[in-house]
Amino acid sequence: MAEITAALVKDLRERTGAGMMDCKRALTESGGDMEAAIDWLRKKGLSAAAKKSGRIAAEGLVGVASAPGRAAMVEVNAETDFVARNETFQQFVRSVAQIALEVGDDLGAIGGAPYPGSGRTVAEELTHLVATIGENMNIRRAKRFEVAQGVVATYVHNAVKPGLGKIGVLVAVAGASELDALETLGRQVGMHVAAARPDVLDIADVDPAALEREKSVLAEQARASGKPEAIIAKMVEGRIRKYYEEVVLLEQVWVHDGENRVRAVVKKSGAELAGFARFALGEGIDRPAGADFAAEVAAAAGLTP
Repeated sequence: MAEITAALVKDLRERTGAGMMDCKRALTESGGDMEAAIDWLRKKGLSAAAKKSGRIAAEGLVGVASAPGRAAMVEVNAETDFVARNETFQQFVRSVAQIALEVGDDLGAIGGAPYPGSGRTVAEELTHLVATIGENMNIRRAKRFEVAQGVVATYVHNAVKPGLGKIGVLVAVAGASELDALETLGRQVGMHVAAARPDVLDIADVDPAALEREKSVLAEQARASGKPEAIIAKMVEGRIRKYYEEVVLLEQVWVHDGENRVRAVVKKSGAELAGFARFALGEGIDRPAGADFAAEVAAAAGLTP
């Protein structure tokens, strides 16, 4: 059993919004397993969270680059927002996105690629940048899409500079329609993805283990109401449809009109969505818990700080 520390309680509290003592009890009941503790809180009706939201953010920038039929996106992290506003750092992110467009989204390939005008590799240039600016930095992730016929549209929400921002989206749109029409559709889908945060493209892409976990949680919630098993099965079926509407892009309600499904909008256009990716800066990155907060939690809950 993992030690139930103040930092662990803080993490669960931030993920679920549940009370501190409820979080402590959930972790105790779950042997310190974070995901099991989230499920425990949900089954008890103490958490409204359906999935991880990645609230804890790191600094840096998401950058995108595109060319006919392809586009790439990268996330480069730094320690402070001050560095993210630095023109040298911004140029590095632009260059890395362009390199990912050429070599693909494997981080090893990106790191080993020549960095323009420096005589260094990307990895060596990053080391040089860290030494120059004085902050730790890393290229966290990258994604590239390419289509044989169609476009890969890009969208950056609240861009700080062209192609640079805190949230970036790639949308691969395949089809024989005019490229301008496909680009417009792709950008609209990108705006939708930025706002609605789907996890997967289609129902078939939902992780079976995640689906079974969701069904288990929903069934426990339904049983708590005292309904017969036959009714519970129907309740779970209905709630799973709602679950798909939350996590599956094609099943979501189109944010631009609030009525149609994304699937219907795409079908009407005569195109096909081949894939998408959404990078929100720092999502899922934990920062060390502040000593003061940990001490406060420990004092209130009788935990090891």
